[in-house]
Amino acid sequence: MPDVVHLPSDLLLRVTPPRAARELLARAPGASGGADPLAAAVVLVQAPAGFGKTSLLAQWRLDCIARGAAVAWLSSQGIGSSQRLLQALALSVRQGAGRPTFGHVLLEGLVPPGLEGFTAWLVEVAQAAFELVLMVDEADRLPDGLREDLAYLVRNAPPNLRCVIASRPDVDLGLADLVVYGQCQVIGAAQLRFTLEETLQLAQRRLGTRFHRDRCARLHEQMEGWPLGIQMALALAAGGQPLDFNGPAAGAGGLHATLMGQLLGKLSPQDLDFVTRTSLLQHLHPSLCEALLPGEQAGERLERLARDTPVFVAGELQGWYRLHSLAREVVREGFDALPAEGRSALHRRASTWLAAQGLLEVAARQSLAAGEPDKAYDLAERSLYDTMLAQGRQSAVMEWLAQVPIAELHRRPRLMLALAWSLAISERHDEARRIVDALLAGAAGDEPLQCECALILAGAALFADDPDRFAALHDPWADRPPLHAPRLLQVHANRSALRALLAGDPALARLRQQAAPRQDAAHLDRWGEVIIALSYAWEGQPLMVEQLLAPCLATADNDLGRRSRFAAMVAATLAASRWELGRADSAAALLADRLDVLERSGLPEAVLLGFRTLARIAVAAGQEQQALDLLGALQAVGRARALARLELASLSEQLRLHARHYRAATCRELLQAMEALHASLMAAGEPPGPLWQQGVQGWLLLARAYAAIAAREWRAASAWLAEAEALAAQRRQGRERLEAMALHAWALDRCGERTLPLVQEVQELAQAAGLARLFEDAHPDLAAWMRSLAGSGPQHESAAAPMPTAAPASALPRAAASAALTPKERRVLELLARSLSNKEIALALQVGEETVKWHLKNLFAKLDAGTRKQVVDRARILGLLSG
Repeated sequence: MPDVVHLPSDLLLRVTPPRAARELLARAPGASGGADPLAAAVVLVQAPAGFGKTSLLAQWRLDCIARGAAVAWLSSQGIGSSQRLLQALALSVRQGAGRPTFGHVLLEGLVPPGLEGFTAWLVEVAQAAFELVLMVDEADRLPDGLREDLAYLVRNAPPNLRCVIASRPDVDLGLADLVVYGQCQVIGAAQLRFTLEETLQLAQRRLGTRFHRDRCARLHEQMEGWPLGIQMALALAAGGQPLDFNGPAAGAGGLHATLMGQLLGKLSPQDLDFVTRTSLLQHLHPSLCEALLPGEQAGERLERLARDTPVFVAGELQGWYRLHSLAREVVREGFDALPAEGRSALHRRASTWLAAQGLLEVAARQSLAAGEPDKAYDLAERSLYDTMLAQGRQSAVMEWLAQVPIAELHRRPRLMLALAWSLAISERHDEARRIVDALLAGAAGDEPLQCECALILAGAALFADDPDRFAALHDPWADRPPLHAPRLLQVHANRSALRALLAGDPALARLRQQAAPRQDAAHLDRWGEVIIALSYAWEGQPLMVEQLLAPCLATADNDLGRRSRFAAMVAATLAASRWELGRADSAAALLADRLDVLERSGLPEAVLLGFRTLARIAVAAGQEQQALDLLGALQAVGRARALARLELASLSEQLRLHARHYRAATCRELLQAMEALHASLMAAGEPPGPLWQQGVQGWLLLARAYAAIAAREWRAASAWLAEAEALAAQRRQGRERLEAMALHAWALDRCGERTLPLVQEVQELAQAAGLARLFEDAHPDLAAWMRSLAGSGPQHESAAAPMPTAAPASALPRAAASAALTPKERRVLELLARSLSNKEIALALQVGEETVKWHLKNLFAKLDAGTRKQVVDRARILGLLSG
């Protein structure tokens, strides 16, 4: 091995990769920011501090080694000359590829630094018979001249060299043209933010039994996916502090103070003053900042802070930025401490700029804060109607309801309509009706207004769980609605599709929805997607629901907020489908920190799906008491909101749960409670209509069947199940029909009848629909019986069969398929890690001891080790050995 004694000793530290922490969140190469370091020639990771760039590269390094590539690591800190960079590059390949002779002319200074030296390094890499990944961390610490040298390496890289470079976003590495031509993939802060699923996975690993899904989801939302903030919060929580920003942890030295130090502590006084004075708005644009603070180069300051710090987050629209929610809570206190005259001036400037850009609702808020109520109400009247219909920002409309005096409200009919729309699709139906009555009092002969008011009240009927009133309000205007506004016509088309679904015709609902007019109204389009998804859910097709609602929920979360009413309802529907597909963790994550939104004001069907899905997840996890608590809460919500159908659904699900354990007495009591509640409703002065009755009739039939199953009265159960199957088939309810068919076949089998053909049909239909949880949710003994019949009789290839179980991971050491070692050397290393002698290794590999000694000699040289233990230890440090 060539003599390298003249090399600076710190270069070894520069080329030694960091250890990937065991508790580090695993982000697969294809999922971590959407990039694969082996798929792109160049990957550029650019983000502010605290976004996990080094951790991501450390994990990618292990991934690349495991996939057979050699990885050369280089940390740029302290490399200030071309000669040192060249030596570090040569040494990094020696270390990462296990090539002790690589670059000896470069390390001994026989090639002059500069382009000639870097060209020699590239030539030697090109001649090497292995794939190499060069990972350069902290490239922003390189001087400008060395960044040009690095760009030269990247531009002239041979086919067997891939480059991954991490740096701050404010550094120009001279690779912009490669990005434009698609030869360089850029990973930014947006891709490096944790998803909710990643946050929950990390929290569960760190907190163990103290893990609470809702609190961790709240933490994720407050941190906005910021990796450093989330990990710091979890580290403090693991030490005993609560995940609470308003409790004891908010004090000095607590969670809140620690995070604020990371967010704001490194800002200069001028930057902190800028953030304070612009905190009157959550969303900022450089030209808006120039209007707020003229003559202070505020736009450039905003862009610099957005690049260099996590204080500002890139918005959904190009050029816009959003102040981090935690930072805004703190700096707003400083803004409130400013002189009143200064605050009013800032509000007026903001209102003027926003109104000129057409952002009327936000401008109205600023005018109100500036002490100009008349201007604020005028702007609100011009904007809130479209804000509600086109954008679905119900919370914004509801906030104005609390601020506009009654007298002003009655002077502004368009504002009244906006508020009526908002109140109708909430739990405040009576208030919506009063506003509609006031509007209709002077609307004699105004058919368009009457039709719109009918649409409003029909929406209120849906949220009141009164499908018959919805039909009565919709049907008179069904064929030729006297509406002229395109958005109202789209609302009417959405309601027509929903009317067909309530009548039990999901295919007609989709046909009407597809024929609906399309306008520039994202919220109405989302409602249309939800209705189509509900039609597929009605038919028991969770795969189709997943395809429709996953992108719909992503846009709703971005536009309206994760805890908005609409997003929570979409999440409940999507979670129910993912549960049916067997994706329990994903379903639970979707509902995290959303259940309270649903129970307070969600659509009754969404409330039912949310609670029922979480209860079934709890049952599958063996947490029966938690499931019963959730179902009890669902029953309480039904009573509090006068939604009797939710009470019946809760009792039905409780009965199903107890029937799983054949608790016949408890099931009889629950069935009696269901029938008593149903009888009292039917005997009331205004009993529910036929559409409502059809919706609960299937639950009653299944409840009677489950009570009979719990008592092992199989003939009685068979009779009830036959009725339930016929009703579900009539109403085209696919999942309910398959559940009844499966239970019916099982009950008939208990009676000694042959049911194998029926079982095979149900299995094939369930598999085709993707209903992975159908049999287990119906009854565990039914699922076991289905599995026992999976191989009985002639079956098609698609017939359901028990899922294969994954083989347990071996605890024995395994060598990664890295180019640094030959296959024989990897095998010798594995056996050496098991403390085998040379003779034992020779016997295991069926070779001679001299051959083993030869491979060991190569391992000692490649890993720069002096003992067998050092070989194993260094292999583990370099990621060449695991287990």
